[in-house]
Amino acid sequence: MTPFRIMIAAAAVTMTALPAFAEKLSLNAISQYLNKLDTAKAQFTQINDDGTISTGTIFLKRPGRARFEYNPPTDALVVAGGSQVAIFDGKSNAGPQQYPLKRTPLSLILAKDVNLSQAKMVVGHTYDGTATTVVAQDPENPEIGTIALKFTDSPTELRQWIITDNAGSQTTVILGELTTGGALKSSLFSITAAIKERAR
Repeated sequence: MTPFRIMIAAAAVTMTALPAFAEKLSLNAISQYLNKLDTAKAQFTQINDDGTISTGTIFLKRPGRARFEYNPPTDALVVAGGSQVAIFDGKSNAGPQQYPLKRTPLSLILAKDVNLSQAKMVVGHTYDGTATTVVAQDPENPEIGTIALKFTDSPTELRQWIITDNAGSQTTVILGELTTGGALKSSLFSITAAIKERAR
């Protein structure tokens, strides 16, 4: 699994029991849900494009912050904060690779104000009878790839999040129970703190 594969991996919430009377969610309803999502934490299982599997814990703190802690034997850490994404790969002796957050599909849901009705942002909006899937891209940087978000309603909940990069490779992460609204330390999302932590 390459560092870039790790970096583009976001999260997918596991499919749990679906409501009996689900309906297609509007883009406005989904945008409102994401904008109200302040903090979140969950265990995850990541399925990479090559079929390999990793596990770990994800922390989200909107706007603009995320942390993916991988469990052994995957020696990796991804931190998004300060408008940057840093990828720490334990197999490399070099420092973390860093990319502008805005150059990753993850920026679409970590934005301060999510507006899926923005022109050319949503390239797919479907309903399969149980869940609504929205495929979104950055209208200013469509070449960086897309993020597919799957939601159920009653109440609206994010269930799946798949990122497709510019080469067509896909990464999915399945989460355990999503805990929202709790306090998360700012240091979790500090790239500087992560560099010091990994250097110990």
